[in-house]
Amino acid sequence: MSRRSPIPAELKPENIVAIIDQREQCPLDLFPLAVERGTLTTGDYSLRGLEKIVAIERKSLQDAIACCGRERDRFEREMHRILSYPCRALVVEATWYDIEAGEWRGDITPAQVLGSLLSWMMQGIPVLMAGDHERAGRYVARMLLLAARRRWRESRSLLAVLDEPEEDENVTRV
Repeated sequence: MSRRSPIPAELKPENIVAIIDQREQCPLDLFPLAVERGTLTTGDYSLRGLEKIVAIERKSLQDAIACCGRERDRFEREMHRILSYPCRALVVEATWYDIEAGEWRGDITPAQVLGSLLSWMMQGIPVLMAGDHERAGRYVARMLLLAARRRWRESRSLLAVLDEPEEDENVTRV
């Protein structure tokens, strides 16, 4: 007799709870996901119950520039930590053109920022250039939804295997 799975047959976006780090100063709109504030070890966004699996770091253009310059050592440690997460990303609220144009004040050059972003990509951190804050919210919500659905499907598949009746040792299959 098969047992009923405790995991629902369908995963709806409104049933997924995104965690926004309490230190995040300009939170993204993650509609249609439910959201709550919390303290994340790494990243600015994750999912309730998957805080050790999913980590998404968000940066405005100015934050990204600072992370490639004066805050580089601290941010390198953050990027090193994020590598341990199976589902990870760095989302930048700018375009590659914004980086190349280099229309900011400071000593860091567009080539240095570009080099840093490409270096993190080569280390295995997906870098998504979202363009702006609103689009970044849509992209992060979608990434969180996809990560939740993937883990949900894996859990359902595992339970389906566990629910299969055991085969009788004395029965020979042909």
